[in-house]
Amino acid sequence: MHPIIWAILLMALGLGLAALEIFIPSAGILGFLSIASIIGSVVLAFSFGSTAAGFVFIGTAAVSLPVVILVAFKWLPHTPIGKRLLLGTPKSDDVLPEEDPREKYRELIGKHGIAKSAMLPGGAIVIDGKTCEAVSESGAIEQGDTVEVVRIRNNRMVVKRVDLTKRHEDSARTDAEDPLSQSIDSLGIDPFEDPLS
Repeated sequence: MHPIIWAILLMALGLGLAALEIFIPSAGILGFLSIASIIGSVVLAFSFGSTAAGFVFIGTAAVSLPVVILVAFKWLPHTPIGKRLLLGTPKSDDVLPEEDPREKYRELIGKHGIAKSAMLPGGAIVIDGKTCEAVSESGAIEQGDTVEVVRIRNNRMVVKRVDLTKRHEDSARTDAEDPLSQSIDSLGIDPFEDPLS
């Protein structure tokens, strides 16, 4: 058999081993054998062929090796081994949270809760039976104080201390000033009196 045929066979073996290195993890052994086969084919081409044949084999190796590796990487994800090695790209439903916490927090604006810890300025509050992180709008808030959610800033609730007794006094004062909200007895009007008589 002519030595150039051996050189062609070694080149084919080297390219095949390079493709196998992609599919079979061999800690570089197949890659080393691939490079050795390709170099051996180039040496045989230079030794037993002409200089032109040697350069043809070098050019073939320089073009074929990257093409074989790219085709192997393109084909790898569709093989059973590739499906185990490579996890598919996640879909947006898999990556994004089920519900945006900002939307959940926006629903709490205006609601009242209790400071679970001292807020200097950050701390925890209990609102609707759930413990949430919050930050005080201004000043310190003592544990057990009633707070109101004012706004959402950087995915944290901003709260202010609310004095509910003062609020009840204000609403009672407003009720006392509004004659339509008072009872007929408190206004001194007899409901059975005929206004036309």
